[in-house]
Amino acid sequence: MIQSDAKSELIERFFRYAAIESQSDAAEVPLPSSTGQLKLARLLAEELLALGVEDVVVDDQAIVTGVKRGKTAAPRVGFIAHLDTVDVGLSPTVHPQILRYEGQDLCLNAEHDIWLRTDEHPELIRWKGEDIIVGDGTSVLGADNKAAIAVIMTLLARSSGEEDHGDIVVAFVPDEEIGLRGSRVLDLERFPCDFAYTIDCCELGEVMIENFNAASGKITFRGVSAHPMSARGVMVNPLMMAMDFIDQFDRNDTPECTDGRDGFFWCKDLVTDESEGRLSILIRDFDRERFDDRKRRILDAAETIRLKYPTGEVRVDLVDTYQNMNHALQQDPRAERLLFQALEDLEIARKLVPMRGGTDGAILSAKGIPTPNFFTGAYKFHSRYEFLPVPAFEKSYLVAAEICRLVAMGGGLLKHRPRPIG
Repeated sequence: MIQSDAKSELIERFFRYAAIESQSDAAEVPLPSSTGQLKLARLLAEELLALGVEDVVVDDQAIVTGVKRGKTAAPRVGFIAHLDTVDVGLSPTVHPQILRYEGQDLCLNAEHDIWLRTDEHPELIRWKGEDIIVGDGTSVLGADNKAAIAVIMTLLARSSGEEDHGDIVVAFVPDEEIGLRGSRVLDLERFPCDFAYTIDCCELGEVMIENFNAASGKITFRGVSAHPMSARGVMVNPLMMAMDFIDQFDRNDTPECTDGRDGFFWCKDLVTDESEGRLSILIRDFDRERFDDRKRRILDAAETIRLKYPTGEVRVDLVDTYQNMNHALQQDPRAERLLFQALEDLEIARKLVPMRGGTDGAILSAKGIPTPNFFTGAYKFHSRYEFLPVPAFEKSYLVAAEICRLVAMGGGLLKHRPRPIG
């Protein structure tokens, strides 16, 4: 099944998918949040049918699913990618191009004098002598996540027969970039796999088998309004209530002061008037006990404000948004073992990176489908300088193909035994 000549097909597919504008829009409530995602979903459904994929469904929410039949005795492996590209205030229109990198600065757009400069992006140096896919600097490239879509579609196109793989189950979902919205409503009866993989962002060799536990908080402070001439002893300023609440947390326990496996609080938004203040806060931690403790600290801080402002009111609403996928992978490490073996077989150095965010795989893992993530090969995602070295892109495809080959072979990698914790 593994074919190292997939490069041209990967590139052709990526350019075709990148041509469809599919930015998600956080201001829109319906799913999908943009019509371009539905357009891309329908195109993929047509292509899946043409490739002989069965049970293809595309619904009005732009969720696409299907199954490529293989060995019936082998576990069903899933692959999932998201349809949307991120909106960071740049153009929704992507103009991909291939440039040869020989150590020089790369001109992305002569008209607007936009350059990908080696001294600003030293990751380029590794790819001297290689072709690199870039945009024109007016948009993100969209390798996050259309490179993954191209990998999955090429995998299906090049699967040569049922002896090469078990059933391959695929899903393409909308609005990952604005809260993992598509995977949250994915009907698992349409995605019937034993374990799965997201393919998303990140450079060659990067693998995610853990991510944040995450919660969001809405803290409402109700004050007491009064005219300044008679405010003494009466007025309760909700802005001051909110500031006193925030002051109870460590200024260094924030996203901009942490990295690696550090958790944080993120006071993200505060809106107040003379009567009410509304604070949005995000809670993140890899460790479940520390995560639960962080939520308790929110409640304790609110109680302190209630005692300080007895005529005011404080309401706390906390909602868990996703959890660490590592728990599911500990219970069923088959997907992790297969991924690590595929990297070893292909002589790709493994780079375990704690995901300081969430993935569709975190949602699926919480629903009982262990779903680690591996690389597309791209760099600088969510920026105008996003770039995708073609050899790294091809390696992403080869990893997916090798996983399917290993599944078809069976053996000890597929034994269902929990991984020891620690």
